[in-house]
Amino acid sequence: QVQLVESGGGLVQPGGSLRLSCAASGVALDYYAIGWFRQAPGKEREGVLCISSSGGIIYYADSVKGRFTISRDNAKNTVYLQMNSLKPEDTAVYYCATKTLNTYYCSGSGRRTDFGSWGQGTQVTVSS
Repeated sequence: QVQLVESGGGLVQPGGSLRLSCAASGVALDYYAIGWFRQAPGKEREGVLCISSSGGIIYYADSVKGRFTISRDNAKNTVYLQMNSLKPEDTAVYYCATKTLNTYYCSGSGRRTDFGSWGQGTQVTVSS
């Protein structure tokens, strides 16, 4: 069974940085594109960005371009979300997920239905 565990969240001041990790067991992540999603209180879960099995990146949320980037370390079976210049509106629970159909590639849009296995999420709070 695929198991994803997000970590690295916490409280950070505006302008600060965090690196989130998505560690997998039960699957080799190099077979999968991995998406990062986030859900703020009272809002629907939204796609943030995605990394393909070969390292290509698609941004689903325009607001994070230039601030967030995604990378993968297949040797560690882990995908990372580097978040810089954090803003209060980035506050959310962040989730990672494996792509389902056409698993090697990111979809053109960050639809939850394109992703199958999900982690439990990690809380990111940006506040002064």
